[in-house]
Amino acid sequence: MTLIIDLTLPIDEKTPVFPGDPAVEIKQLATIAQQGWNEKRITFNSHFSTHIDAPFHMLQQGKKLTDFPPETWIGEAIVIDARGQQEIEPELKGVKKGDFVFFCTGHVKKAYTKDYFKLNPVITRKTAEALVQKKVRMVGLDSFTPDNPPYEMHKLLFKHDILIIENLVGLEKLCGKRFTCFVFPLKIKDADGAPCRVMGVFEQ
Repeated sequence: MTLIIDLTLPIDEKTPVFPGDPAVEIKQLATIAQQGWNEKRITFNSHFSTHIDAPFHMLQQGKKLTDFPPETWIGEAIVIDARGQQEIEPELKGVKKGDFVFFCTGHVKKAYTKDYFKLNPVITRKTAEALVQKKVRMVGLDSFTPDNPPYEMHKLLFKHDILIIENLVGLEKLCGKRFTCFVFPLKIKDADGAPCRVMGVFEQ
């Protein structure tokens, strides 16, 4: 039996934005009653909702999303249970070269509260270096960032062209499992990052 799990945070007026960033704006431009069709105008930053960070996000000479080939966005993924760890330093059992490695922290359960951007779990340098050594393709978690200022773990991963996915949801459904993952970022020219749809396909 094939299960398809959506790992993407919905986009609406309640979607949390990083402190200091403008709130999302969703405006109804047309309705079937008045114009004969429905259409919305949506305004948000490139690092909003479930999104992917390219190295160019923090490295001046880093790769942009469009520098990565199409096959980058489909791969084998594994979810590691890191719930209860303020500093994420689990054993990376089962992680292989080219994997998408996602950490389930449970922090996203606070997404619609004032505490979401406080006391977030972070990956340690030891973990980041181990991920680099294993040559993974992407690192993601169900929180708004894998580290805090000055974002040294971001930069360490970026220097090795490892992409970062933030604000994932539903990872608890896949803890300890390997599955096929599809990550589809918006195709924005010279993108430092972009919202993306993330889907996990798991054979039960």
